[in-house]
Amino acid sequence: MSRKREVYKSHLKPDPKYQDSLVGKFINIVMKSGKKTVAEGIVYGAFDLLLLKGEEDPIATFRDAVDNIKPIVEVKSKRVGGANYQVPIEIRSNRRLALAFRWLRDSSASRRERSMRERLSCEILDASQGKGGAVKRKEDTHKMAEANKAFAHYKR
Repeated sequence: MSRKREVYKSHLKPDPKYQDSLVGKFINIVMKSGKKTVAEGIVYGAFDLLLLKGEEDPIATFRDAVDNIKPIVEVKSKRVGGANYQVPIEIRSNRRLALAFRWLRDSSASRRERSMRERLSCEILDASQGKGGAVKRKEDTHKMAEANKAFAHYKR
C-alpha cells in the first residue's frame, strides 16, 4: 500500500457544442501540444462532414463507432520460469475507452484523405459500420487473446 494520499479522479467538463462528456474526452485525445481549439475544429468539422454525408445524428454515429472499437480482452506479457507468455486479460472500462479513442485517432491519421477532418469522419463512419482500421485493430487484439487462451491460468 502506498503511504501517499489517495489520488482522486478528475472529472472532465463536457464539450461546449454538444454538451457530451465522451466528445470532450475525445477532443483531449486528438489535441496535440495543448492546442485545444485546433482539436475542437477537427472533431467538430468531422461531425459536420458526417451530417453532410447523410448521418442524422453525428453523436450517435460516434458512440456506435466507439462501441464497435472498444476491446474486451488484451494480452500482457508475463515471465514465468524463464519464458515469456502472452496472457489474455480482461480490460477495465476506462482503459477500453482510452484504447478505442487512441485507435480511432491513429487509424484516422493513417488514412489517405486530404484533411484530418475528412479522415476522422470517414473513419468514424467506417467504424460505426463495423469496418475500418480501428475495428481491424480490435479484431487483431481479440485474435491474439484467443490464440493465447491456454496461458490464461497465469493471470496476475
